[in-house]
Amino acid sequence: MHAEPEINAFLKARRATLDPAEVGLPPGGARRRVRGLRREEAARLAGISVEYYTRIEQGRGGNVSPEVLDALARGLRLTSAEHAYLRNMVQRAARGGAARQPAPEVPQVVRPGLRAVLDAMDGVAALVYGRAMDVLAWNRLGGQLLCGFAQRSPEERNIARLMFLHADVADAHPEVAQIRREVVAVLRAQAGRTPDSVQLCEVVGELRERSPEFARLWESQEVEEKGHGVKLVRHPDYGTLELHFQAMRLPPPDEELTLLLYAAEPDSPTQAALLALSSRAELHAETVC
Repeated sequence: MHAEPEINAFLKARRATLDPAEVGLPPGGARRRVRGLRREEAARLAGISVEYYTRIEQGRGGNVSPEVLDALARGLRLTSAEHAYLRNMVQRAARGGAARQPAPEVPQVVRPGLRAVLDAMDGVAALVYGRAMDVLAWNRLGGQLLCGFAQRSPEERNIARLMFLHADVADAHPEVAQIRREVVAVLRAQAGRTPDSVQLCEVVGELRERSPEFARLWESQEVEEKGHGVKLVRHPDYGTLELHFQAMRLPPPDEELTLLLYAAEPDSPTQAALLALSSRAELHAETVC
C-alpha cells in the first residue's frame, strides 16, 4: 500500500465529513462545489499554511512534527484511531513510501501459553486473530458459538473473508451491515500499522475484487478500533443471543495479535445458551454458524 495516495484519500474523506459551521468556520461567500471543508479551511483549523497542508495531504510533507499532526487531528476532529492511522501513514511517506522489496512475512503463531489461557476460559467464547484478521486460535466455546473454525480451511478462517464472502456467517448476524463496516475500519487501521504486510494486502485486494460492498466501504476511508460493545448472533438451536464483546490488542511478544472475548449477562437466556453450548463443546461437537 502506497502511503501518498492513502494520505490524500484519507484527508480528503475526513474533510468531506465536516460542516464548516459545526467547526466554527464562517460559511464563506463562494458556492461550494463539494461538501465538507476546503483545503484552506483545514489548514486554518490546524494553524498551518495552505501550502504546507497541501504538501501533507499529497504525501509530500516530509517529517511532519507530532505537534502539527496533533493540530491536524484536532482541527479535523479525528478519533484516536484516525489520528494513529494518519501518523503512521505520514511517517511512512517520510521514509519513502512503500518498500520496493518487503521483507518476507513471518507467519503469525499463538504461543502455547496463550493457547492454554484460551482453553482455561470457562463460559466465555474466545479467539485470537492476527494482523490480517486471520483467526489463529480459539477455545472450545468459541468454536461452538462463532463459526465452526475447526471445520473450515485455514484460508477461510479470516473474519473479513467470513463476513463478506460467506452467506451463512453473514446471515447469523442481524446487524451485519454495521459489523461489516467495523471490520473494514479495523482492517484499515491495521493497514496503517503494517502497510507492508503481504498477507493483509492480499486479503484487502481479494475482497475489493470479489465484494462490491467491501470495495465501497474501503473507499470510505473509515478507521476504527472498537474495543467493546454488544453484538447479536443468531444460533440455529438457541435463537438470537446478545453477547458483550471485548477486543484487546495483546502486549509484547504478541503485540500484533488481538484477543476477542464474548460473554453474556449473568442469569440471562444468553448465558443459559452459552452454558449449554459449553457442555456440548466438552463432547467435541462443533456447529457451523
